[in-house]
Amino acid sequence: MPEPANRETAILGGGCFWCIDAAYRDLQGVEEVVSGYAGGHVENPTYEQVCGKKTGHAEVVKVVFDPAVLSYADLLRIFFTLHDPTTKDRQGADIGPQYRSIVLTTSDAQAETARAVMAEIEAEGIWGAPLVTEVEPAGAFWPAEAEHQDYFKRNPWSGYCRAVIAPKVAKFRKRFNDRLKARAA
Repeated sequence: MPEPANRETAILGGGCFWCIDAAYRDLQGVEEVVSGYAGGHVENPTYEQVCGKKTGHAEVVKVVFDPAVLSYADLLRIFFTLHDPTTKDRQGADIGPQYRSIVLTTSDAQAETARAVMAEIEAEGIWGAPLVTEVEPAGAFWPAEAEHQDYFKRNPWSGYCRAVIAPKVAKFRKRFNDRLKARAA
């Protein structure tokens, strides 16, 4: 079902979807975040298949947002602070094509904006290395299994959440405190 006329969808992959999911849920203007798989060639893949590195999918989040509150460009600027877009098929200890940095666009305007924001990030030298983020048209998006949705909130005491996600979310909340929903601030 398409979103209302005043809503837009972004599909972004920046390593483990649990990290990106946790941050975007806190942002003003974000109405829905769904962890899933995209950019591959297998219909309705499972987590195990994607982790097996043979489906071509990336772990991604689909973000439905109100562009009057949060622009697509700002959503991308935040995305480029949530992960390292200079490492191919890797985020920290997570290695494989499913962890690649990817922006899956739903329109020519999104593709143009993505490339412009990437050029801006590179010109600022924020990462000190070239971005390897892929920009491709969005194809099929497959929601991940229920246990992967809102993972951080439901599993705050798991080792991965405490060691990897919690520090990223804390850094994100500090940096973007003025952009957070009241309950997250």
